[in-house]
Formats: sequence, C-alpha cells, structure tokens
Amino acid sequence: MTPAKVIALSFVTVILIGAILLTLPIASHEGIQVSFIDALFTSTSAVCVTGLVVVDTADTFNAFGQSVVAILIQIGGLGVTSLGVGLILIAGRRVGFKQRTLVREAWNINNFKGIVKLVKAVLILTLIFEGIGALLSFIVFRQDYPTGQALGISMFHSIASFNNAGFDILGSFQNLIPYQNNLLLNLTTCVLIIFGGLGFLVILDLGQMRGFKHLTLHSKVVILTTVSLLVMGTLFLKGTEEMTWLGAFFQSTSARTAGFCTYSIGELSNAGLWILTILMFIGASPGSTGGGIKTSTVFVLIQFTRSVVTNQHCKALKRSIPDEAIVKATIITLLALGIVGSGAFLLCVLEPEYSFMQHLFEVTSAFGTVGLSTGITPSLSGWSKILLIVVMYIGRLGPLTIASLWFVKNKSNLHYTEEMITIG
Repeated sequence: MTPAKVIALSFVTVILIGAILLTLPIASHEGIQVSFIDALFTSTSAVCVTGLVVVDTADTFNAFGQSVVAILIQIGGLGVTSLGVGLILIAGRRVGFKQRTLVREAWNINNFKGIVKLVKAVLILTLIFEGIGALLSFIVFRQDYPTGQALGISMFHSIASFNNAGFDILGSFQNLIPYQNNLLLNLTTCVLIIFGGLGFLVILDLGQMRGFKHLTLHSKVVILTTVSLLVMGTLFLKGTEEMTWLGAFFQSTSARTAGFCTYSIGELSNAGLWILTILMFIGASPGSTGGGIKTSTVFVLIQFTRSVVTNQHCKALKRSIPDEAIVKATIITLLALGIVGSGAFLLCVLEPEYSFMQHLFEVTSAFGTVGLSTGITPSLSGWSKILLIVVMYIGRLGPLTIASLWFVKNKSNLHYTEEMITIG
C-alpha cells in the first residue's frame, strides 16, 4: 500500500473507533441515546478538526464522551502517523523507514532529513501551546464555573483552538458568544488558532530568531498571506456587519478553519457570509492543523496570474516559483471548487427548504474543516449528514491526496504532437 492509502485508512479507522465509543451509554448523559449516524458525524468532525456538530457536545456527552472528542481532535490535528511515531519514541524504539515515509507524506516534506527531530519538536510545541492556552483560558472560565469544571473546559478549549477545531463544551450551541467582549479569551483563542494554522515548519523556522529576511520562502509566503487575510477579513467584516473591532478580528481569524464564533453566524448578512466563505475556502497553511486549499496555494495562484498579465517569469520575494508548484496549486484549487460546488448542489437537492447561501456556507465549512454554521447542521437529514461527513474527510486529507489514491498511474513516455487551443 502507498503511504497515502495508509494515512487515509488510518483516519477512517480512528473515525470508526471514535464513533463506536460515542455511541456507548457511558459516553452520554443519563437518558440520552446517540444514534450511530450522529456519533459518526461527531467523530468525523473531531478527527477532521472541523467543529460542525449535529448534537451539542456539552448537553449530549458526559465527561468521558467529551474526553473522547478531545482525544479525537488531538489525533486529527497532529495526524495519526505523527502520534504513532511519537509513541514509538516514548517506548524507546527505533523509528523505521516505513514510519519516516508516512510522516514525510503526511507533512508534505521533500526529504527524510530530520524527520524524527521534527516529530519531537511538533509534540513539544503542541504541549507548550496547549498548556499555556489552557492556563490563560482557566483564568477566564474560573470566574463562571467551579474549579474542576473550569479546568476541564480550559483544557478542552485549548486543544480545540490550537488544532483549529471549533468544538466547545459550554452547552446550548452557544459557542463563545457569552465571551464576546472578553479580551483575554478572545486574544488567547486567536493566538492559538493563528499559530496552529501557520504550520509547525513555519513555527520552527520562526523559533530560530534569524529575522524575516533569513526565513525560508515558504515561511515568508505563509506569514505574509496570513497577515493579509487577517487584516482584509477584519476590515471587510467590520464594514459589512455590526461588530466591534475585536469581534471582526476574531471572526476573521476563526473563519480560517477554526470555527469558533462570538456572534451568531445565522444573523449575518449575505455579504458577511460571503466574506467568511472565502476565508474558509482558503483556510490555513500546509503542515498545519487547519484545512482549506491553503495560503501558499492562493499566493502562488496570485503570483502566477500576475506573471501572465505582465508577461514576466513567475517569481516572488526574489525567488522563482517552480512550475511544479503552479501546476499543483491550480489542480488543488480546481478540485476544491468541484468538491464544494458539487456538495452545495447535492445539499440543495437534499435540503430544499434552506437558501443557496446556507448550503454553500455549510459545505465550504465542512471542506475547509472550519465548523462555522448558520445553524442548519442539527436539523439536516441523514443523507445530508453523510454528504458532509464525506466532504469533511476529503477536506482533512486534501483533494489531491484523495484523487491520487485511485487515479495515479505510472508516467508514460508517449508524447503526441502539440496543437494550440484558443484560450480566453
């Protein structure tokens, strides 16, 4: 089996195990029975670090069930292969070539150099970020909940934030709306989301403290694109919705695959929903805990378009962009548009009572592994839930990875005569 197939099947296995655990009576509050389709949806949403929910996590699942969801989020965010290698290292065993190959495939790394060190660094960074995030969140939640419950909520929230999964355990589908104006919780959540979405390779590059000009081209592209999207998203949301600057910044940050909200998404205008849809479609960065087509993909497409219009070579930041990167970015974007478009169409057929904007928003949120919703998720039919489960799975693994599982063939040496096609 190819590494891509192993990774794909490992995610399916974890999702099914999580679904079975969440259907057990010991995972739910007394008197509540969770159907398998709802448990499967919740497990998929957690492993794919999405945050879309058909049942409220706090009102449905008890401490054991919530712990299962948190563990699934952690596994999905870091990746099954990375955690597997981490367990091998903890056990003191040698990491073999097969395990290194799986990590390389999962993190889209070009070579095998420093694979083990990278896994160690990723695990340590995760513990540091989530630990600090839980501590700062505890300061806020301790004011409204008993110490033990506040600690549990803080740990869950920190894990969900850093892994860009919009789950909450505050109950009643309220998400973070009660803390709309809490500066500490808003900024703590945003910092966790941003660093989780930058990608571990960028974080490690920044940790060397060499200055911006000494960073790799990938790190520069990710940082510049991320900052640009955060600023533009904040300005557009502030200009179209009745939000504070803090609220606009939070939603701009969260829309890029996190899924938390401090304002009711269902009450936003179509303009606001469209802005969030674009941000969700773009998503986070390669090698991160987020989804979407990725910031680097958008950057390459913009630079390629600019080079075609100006009749120049495709370049950025005093570096030439390889043709391979341009082709890959184009294919990923086209596949993503096809998946989101097809998903929105099918949802329109299955759920005709909702508007097209609601359908598009829901499918884009699932594909970008975001978790934001206009409020229609709990009332969806069984077939609609299955559709979103498939879209979330594709969004987490990546459309190109999914396509390569079945359609990749050995490269042929046969070439046909070229003939021009009129374009534009």
